Amino acid sequence: MVNNLTTGECLCGTVQFHISGTFESFFLCHCSRCRKDSGSAHSANLFSATASLTWVSGEEKIKIFRLSGTRHTKSFCSECGSALPVSQPEVGLLMVPAGSLDSRIDIRPRAHIFYSSRANWDNDLASVEKLDRLPS
Repeated sequence: MVNNLTTGECLCGTVQFHISGTFESFFLCHCSRCRKDSGSAHSANLFSATASLTWVSGEEKIKIFRLSGTRHTKSFCSECGSALPVSQPEVGLLMVPAGSLDSRIDIRPRAHIFYSSRANWDNDLASVEKLDRLPS
């Protein structure tokens, strides 16, 4: 569990935030909604029932999308599209995209969730070549 001041921002730096408190869990979600949100194999989200979120700058640039008929909510920067934290007080939860954080994360993912919904190409990725730069 992490208990400190965590900082983060969007890709363009317009929206900046601080999180004070503890992340209780970290999940990699493979559901189709999270794959569409992230544009990738899964979302990587930290969750807290007790941490508090403070917007430092750019709060007016935040857009929130709620998928009708679900609890699925996405918060993002209207300038660069980066995923941002979502506070859902109605369910007592703060969800923070791990990639939006600048601070070190000392909690590891607990599980791949909705794993049976993963993309058909998301298998045996440990065997894929690893490069530290663009391929030549």
